Amino acid sequence: MAKEIERKFLIDLEKIGSLEGGAFIKQGYIATASKIVVRARIAGEKAFLTIKGENNGVTRTEFEYEIPLEDAQQLIAELCDGPVVEKIRYLVVHAEHTWEVDVFHGDNEGLVVAEIELGSETECFVLPDWVTSEVSGDPKYYNSSLLDNPFKDWY
Repeated sequence: MAKEIERKFLIDLEKIGSLEGGAFIKQGYIATASKIVVRARIAGEKAFLTIKGENNGVTRTEFEYEIPLEDAQQLIAELCDGPVVEKIRYLVVHAEHTWEVDVFHGDNEGLVVAEIELGSETECFVLPDWVTSEVSGDPKYYNSSLLDNPFKDWY
């Protein structure tokens, strides 16, 4: 079974230095009647359909499939409820792990998070000095939550 084990952190952009080579990501969410998340994502010239189960700590079931770009564009335009999440994702290697640093745009402008995917919940990793706090268990930081409660409304 496919599992995603991911931890999420807030970061200090001034400490991380320059970010280069980011990929623009646009993603929409298809409404479900449960805590299952169905997402269409466009990342550069590639597109994906992702189905995620409910979080259990920092682990959840995840299935992700590459789909034609045109299909993702149509899914987002016709089947995704409400706004989309837009961000630029940068890959930053630190101490043998690759971190995904997301700089959000649109209604979530100003939000910056870093995620690390792990092989197990107990896997050790070195926390970079640019990490300020962990938000892994806080649902308001889930990308799907940013549609109904965008960062611009937090303050």
